[in-house]
Amino acid sequence: MGMLATDWDRVHPRAAHSIEETGLPFGLILDLILKHAYFEGTVLLRTLMDRTKLSPMIIHSLYRHLQKEQLCETRNMVGEDYEITLSAKGRLMAEVALKRSQYAGPAPVRLTDYQRVISQQGISFHIDADDLRTVLSDLVLPDYVIHQLGTALVTGGAILLYGETGNGKTSISERLHKIFNDYVYIPHAVEISGHVLSVFDTQVHRPHENQATVADARWMLCRRPMVKVGGELTFEMLEPRVDEVTRIGIAPLQMKANNGILLIDDFGRQRIAPRELLNRWIVPLDRRVDLMSIAGMSFEIPFEVLVLFATNLKVSDLAEDAFLRRLKNKIKIESLSEDLFKELIRRACQHKGLPLTPEIEDYFLEQCSKYSKGQLRACYPTDIAAIVSGMATFERRGSRMDKEDVDSALGAYFAH
Repeated sequence: MGMLATDWDRVHPRAAHSIEETGLPFGLILDLILKHAYFEGTVLLRTLMDRTKLSPMIIHSLYRHLQKEQLCETRNMVGEDYEITLSAKGRLMAEVALKRSQYAGPAPVRLTDYQRVISQQGISFHIDADDLRTVLSDLVLPDYVIHQLGTALVTGGAILLYGETGNGKTSISERLHKIFNDYVYIPHAVEISGHVLSVFDTQVHRPHENQATVADARWMLCRRPMVKVGGELTFEMLEPRVDEVTRIGIAPLQMKANNGILLIDDFGRQRIAPRELLNRWIVPLDRRVDLMSIAGMSFEIPFEVLVLFATNLKVSDLAEDAFLRRLKNKIKIESLSEDLFKELIRRACQHKGLPLTPEIEDYFLEQCSKYSKGQLRACYPTDIAAIVSGMATFERRGSRMDKEDVDSALGAYFAH
């Protein structure tokens, strides 16, 4: 189930066995080694390998350079390893390097390697209705949603989910990453014209348990990412940024989401206007390439992202037709039918351990319809069942579900 598996033989990042093979400036790698040694105080060469993710051959080559330039002192032999500390000259160079940037993580990969690997790991869905129903099995959805959503995924392009609040747009979006059944390579960081841009994010990327098969440890084998952002989204979050104090570069949201999903929730309520956002992404959505800049230098990165927009605003209020045409797939998520609403009532009560009779089920639906003026939204059963369960807990009595409980919960839930 899911998508076409990645061609690992073609994508697999090859390990670099020399500084030349990394494609990185010698000075950048030397600065990185100096900073790690500076922070460690006394450090083994194998620790430097672990910190920088560079091969033993590269670390030993740099060790010989440190010795030659009198930047380090060898303190001890631990087995077949060397324990070193920086000399006064080495510490001074490390302090100068830290003023340029305080980044002291794994060595970055060069931009061209990042572009190649990310492009080759692009998303290609091969799913059917059963696959999609399995992924969304904990939701109650009409058949048209499954059909339109599946068609949109296979067709490709950004997807706009719209409709009244509480009908499940966010819930649907948050589950779509489950359709991925493979892993992709994510670099710890990328080098761009001498600047290091940190990409791997523990809040976004979920590494495979076994990284031993990754030839180049500067890359992590991860689940395809899912990045969600809501009303806090600003224009600045879509561009690389360099911290003014640490001088550490941070990749933008869409770069962290590459080879996965980027969900723009509550679209239209961001600090950036919908038209500005769509205008920013006209070229990326069409060409799958995003133009960025760092420290005044422009560069391109692949835009291999499935962008999902979820909104409860009127589509016509978001942007002009010319912009909306860029969003090829627009799916309206409407209120539920009575049959599906009853199914959701049964699931919600079962989840909360609330006994439910056919009579109360009908009463629940009838009263919800009355309060909501016929708009049976998907959020009602779960929210109201939670209130009924909460009342029982507060009153220190057994769970029950009668008309009095339904009326009390509805009175607390709906504003009059």
